[in-house]
Amino acid sequence: MNEDDSARLAAAASPRHATPSDAAALTRLFTAAFLNDPVFDWMSRSGPKRSAGLNAFFLRLLQARAIPAGEVWMSDDGLASAIWLPPGLSAFPAGLVAQLRLLPLFVKLCGWRRLGRGSALGDAVQKAHPREPHFYLFFMAVDPRFQGKGLGSAMLDATLRHIDQAGLPAYLENSNPKNTRLYERAGFVARHDISPNGAPPLVPMWRPAR
Repeated sequence: MNEDDSARLAAAASPRHATPSDAAALTRLFTAAFLNDPVFDWMSRSGPKRSAGLNAFFLRLLQARAIPAGEVWMSDDGLASAIWLPPGLSAFPAGLVAQLRLLPLFVKLCGWRRLGRGSALGDAVQKAHPREPHFYLFFMAVDPRFQGKGLGSAMLDATLRHIDQAGLPAYLENSNPKNTRLYERAGFVARHDISPNGAPPLVPMWRPAR
C-alpha cells in the first residue's frame, strides 16, 4: 500500500458529518457509484438520462432528508460516504400529498416506461422494512476509481462504532451481490430476497444491537 492509499484509508476510517455545503459533491459521488448498480439499472432510465435522474434523486435525498437528519458521514477527501437515517425517520415523507410532490423526481429517475418498476420496488422496500427502532444504512458509496481498496470497509466500521455506542441495531438493503461479504464481515445477516418479479436481487440485511 502506497502513501496515497494509506491517506485515503485513514480518511475513510475517521469520517465527519456532512454539511449542506457538501451536498453537491456527495451527489456526484453517489451518482457515479450507483450508475451501474444492478437494481438502479433495472429501475432507472437507460442511456445518458440515467445520470441526470440519479443526480436529481441523490441531491434531493441529501438536501431535503438525509443531511438535515445528521447521520450522513463522509471522508474528508470526499471519496467515501454513508447515508444513514436515524431511528424513526423514513426515507421519504409519508402522505399522499408529499408523495405526489415527489412524482416529478421519480419520473426523472425512472422515466414513464419504468415508473411502475420504481413503484413496485418502493412498495417492496416499505413492506419489508423493520418496525423496531434501528439505524438504516440507506446508501453507501466509494468513488469508483478507488473501489476495492478497503475504503468501504473503513467507512462502514467507523459509522457502526457510532451506532454501537447508541446500542441500537442496523439495517440495510443490499442491491449488489459484490457487497455481500463486506456487510457480512461487519455483522449483518441476510434475510430473504424482496425484489419484485423480474428485478435483480435486493436482500435486506440486519445487524443486532451490540
